[in-house]
Amino acid sequence: MGSKLTKRAEDYSKWYNELVVKADLAENSGVRGMMVIKPYGYAIWEKMQAELDRMFKETGHENAYFPLLIPKSYFSKEASHVDGFAKECAVVTHYRLKNDEDGKGIVIDEKAKLEEELIIRPTSETIIWDSYRKWIQSYRDLPLLINQWANVMRWEMRTRLFLRTAEFLWQEGHTAHETKEEAIEETQKMQGVYADFAENFMAMPVIKGTKTESERFAGALDTYTIEAMMQDGRALQAGTSHFLGQNFAKAFDVKYTTREGKQDYVWATSWGVSTRLMGALVMSHSDDFGLVLPPKLAPIQVVIVPIYRSEEQLQQIDERVGELTKELRAKGISVKYDNRTTYKPGWKFAEYELKGVPLRMAIGPRDLENNTVELARRDTLEKENLSQDVLIDRIETLLVEIQDNLFKKALDFRNELITEVDNFDEFKEVLNSKGGFLSAHWDGSSETEEKIKNMTKATIRCIPNNAQEEEGKCVLSGKPSSKRVLFAKAY
Repeated sequence: MGSKLTKRAEDYSKWYNELVVKADLAENSGVRGMMVIKPYGYAIWEKMQAELDRMFKETGHENAYFPLLIPKSYFSKEASHVDGFAKECAVVTHYRLKNDEDGKGIVIDEKAKLEEELIIRPTSETIIWDSYRKWIQSYRDLPLLINQWANVMRWEMRTRLFLRTAEFLWQEGHTAHETKEEAIEETQKMQGVYADFAENFMAMPVIKGTKTESERFAGALDTYTIEAMMQDGRALQAGTSHFLGQNFAKAFDVKYTTREGKQDYVWATSWGVSTRLMGALVMSHSDDFGLVLPPKLAPIQVVIVPIYRSEEQLQQIDERVGELTKELRAKGISVKYDNRTTYKPGWKFAEYELKGVPLRMAIGPRDLENNTVELARRDTLEKENLSQDVLIDRIETLLVEIQDNLFKKALDFRNELITEVDNFDEFKEVLNSKGGFLSAHWDGSSETEEKIKNMTKATIRCIPNNAQEEEGKCVLSGKPSSKRVLFAKAY
């Protein structure tokens, strides 16, 4: 399997980059800042996508698809939105190429300039709300609950696989409602869906909260977030849900006839998670040996490796494993039997350890005689020998145990990295020595928030939903504050 991974304690960033590549999740492409998601990485994303899609549909949402290219004029209709994305937009200016007359290859045909430039979508609010104007006429058309699975493009100079790439995959929900209250309820509901997915499928604990004004999505009145803590003490924004008010409805003239027969603008939300969750999954659980995947999202939950010395022994093992795989698949467990003769068992063990497969089963001639197998857990690296008679039940139990253990371990780690601080010296000392979330009073001003960010590189990750009223003084300015917020350095 090549050279060993850099230890996390030595260089966390290097460990992450090596792991993503060596575990066959993704690699850099020939286009700067863009990645190739390899089959094993895409298989994990497909499992994420399937669970989220199910959760969206259970809450009444439908999938649609909107164009990749957006007329530039659409962006100018919502001022704060264009300000937020202007520096990240990739622009299409021409529609044709031609052969260079000097024989130097292909060049842009200057005669094929577009009348209006097109923007490769950094997000789809503008083009979607142009469609909603045609779809919404009356209160009977509401609520409109639409989700899109797509790719987006945001020009990034400093990139890192999954965490920050110029192109990434995501879903974006866009909904329209009769009332402000309904739209806010939708925004909070989707924050809850994201938190449910993060904790119950990714085994990654998150803190639900709202963003400060300076950290909100461009064009939103409120942004609700889920914030996770990575193993290096840095926070990661794992999903956001935005209450857009009537901003986009007014910008695109999306009116409806109310129940009283009057004309009014609809109320809007948008919400999304992306392949950034892949980076979060890697950094939440993995260790110095490789990936550690929660069973609910592992493409392979159980891998079976035969141990043999002769072709005859392999055939006997093949027959028994054929029965076992049928039983496991009947229980909904994904299983792979790796009977490749081109690699030795030790090499296979290392490969599946690197790829984070939750359970590894080894079976040899002696196991056939004794009706036993060896099971190895990826999360704790513990092994056990057991009878094949109880194997299926034991595997079902272990997969649940591993899922729960990963969440508990991550939760304990996260909780240890939440520290209350009451003055700026303490703030800086804890941030530099311990990291994690710093629970501190803030005076509510963007000026203080910006100063702290410039001085420490720590940002306000969120104002927690469950923040208690507590009289205090701002950690920097000393001005009155009514509740604590969470600061952290972040990805």
